[in-house]
Amino acid sequence: MGDLANNPHPFGQIPCLTDDGDVTVFESGAILLYLLSKAELDDLSEQKKASVLSWVSWANASLDPICFLETPEGKVYDTGLKKPNRRINTLDELLADQDFLVEDAGFTIADVAVASYLLYVPQFFPDVDLSRWSNVVRYMKDCASRTAYGEAFGENVQAFLLNSLDEMGKKKDKKMFGVF
Repeated sequence: MGDLANNPHPFGQIPCLTDDGDVTVFESGAILLYLLSKAELDDLSEQKKASVLSWVSWANASLDPICFLETPEGKVYDTGLKKPNRRINTLDELLADQDFLVEDAGFTIADVAVASYLLYVPQFFPDVDLSRWSNVVRYMKDCASRTAYGEAFGENVQAFLLNSLDEMGKKKDKKMFGVF
């Protein structure tokens, strides 16, 4: 993890990446875009690359403030995912027809950006129920099930999330009074 006392992030926060000796990149979206710029992407069309950029930007500009409500001092106090949300409804509709965000591209950095925010929500707010968005829950589970996710966040976090998401999926399948 490194020495946080020598953190080069201008606000002393994480994440912050130092690379190639003199390159410093801070903020998750900027780090993902930097890594994307260093990746071999010959298999992605210009449209798919643009889609990745758009999703990373959306995650940071629109999804973050939905997932994490902050006080004026910047302290997270709740999640906006406890209530219906038009943007998450749209995301759910998009994910009804595809497994990941960039159509026909498989798992990309776009999914890292979006899934990261979504997967933090049940960790910080374990009582949250996202079952109204069944496709989003399925997507979160698919992302959290990846071997790389377990390696990055640890088996305990991965198991907790998969169990939580399984429970949310079961809630969506239950019908009130066996009818509704």
